[in-house]
Amino acid sequence: MAGIIQNMAGMADMTEQIIATDLLISSKNAIKNYAAAITETTTPEVTSILRRQLDDAFDTHEKISSYMMNKGYYNAFEPQAQMSIDRQASEKILNMN
Repeated sequence: MAGIIQNMAGMADMTEQIIATDLLISSKNAIKNYAAAITETTTPEVTSILRRQLDDAFDTHEKISSYMMNKGYYNAFEPQAQMSIDRQASEKILNMN
């Protein structure tokens, strides 16, 4: 039912973009946290486990960012284009009533 209401309100793409952006931010935070944890470990076994988790986090980040670039939600290689995408999303949110 929520999907129907979002489509009627023209918010389906915006909702998808917001969810994808949240996932991308979370994956970046996971990468930072795993990297920091690796520097704090004292046993090779824990370091190995954290490295595998870090590799998985890199893979997840790549999948999310590729998905977002394919959908036109994210432009990592052209900052001006990304600023335009962000501006459009901000204007859409500000114009919601």
